[in-house]
Amino acid sequence: MAQPIALSKGVRRAVRLEEGLSEFSTQDMLREILGRFGEDPSRDGLVATPSRVEKSMAFLTKGYREDPATILRGALFDEDYDEMVIVKDIEIFSLCEHHMLPFFGKVHVAYIPKGRVIGLSKIPRLVEVFARRLQIQERLTRQIADAIQDAIEPQGVGVVVEARHLCMMMRGIEKQHSSTVTSAMVGCFRQKETRLEFLSLVRQSGSGEG
Repeated sequence: MAQPIALSKGVRRAVRLEEGLSEFSTQDMLREILGRFGEDPSRDGLVATPSRVEKSMAFLTKGYREDPATILRGALFDEDYDEMVIVKDIEIFSLCEHHMLPFFGKVHVAYIPKGRVIGLSKIPRLVEVFARRLQIQERLTRQIADAIQDAIEPQGVGVVVEARHLCMMMRGIEKQHSSTVTSAMVGCFRQKETRLEFLSLVRQSGSGEG
């Protein structure tokens, strides 16, 4: 006869909390949070805040409800082209999963096809899907590269993300001018010559502006 599983005190408490909170709406919980911060959720400026925050967070995390593979499959084309394709300066706005504060910046994406190409508008769309989730910049960079690699199996993919994080600018060390750069290189982009060509073209970003 199977023995009952002994749950730790912490696990039992977590289960009770989950069961207890299921009867409350997201807006109820946001009102509770406002109260715990020392605010009055019933005052004029805050009455509609829970509703606004719920809608805002639904938008900022909509990437969980979207499938990157489906987006890319809708715009794949057979094409005998084997030179580098770059889409750069793609703006991103995301939320860091550690403090749920924004980070923002630009993404540069490149790949070298091997018989198939992606409709250009789908690359910014792909970036948006992964950015609209709770993220860390390192994972976001890798997810973009892996999604393109899985979709068309090109000769290689390169992704560079440059971002500024409000969790560093508004709190903690409060460094206002720091930025973080991450990269993911797949396939031929691991070769020095290809990688340097990509990075050189990325550095030309903004050339010709006033």
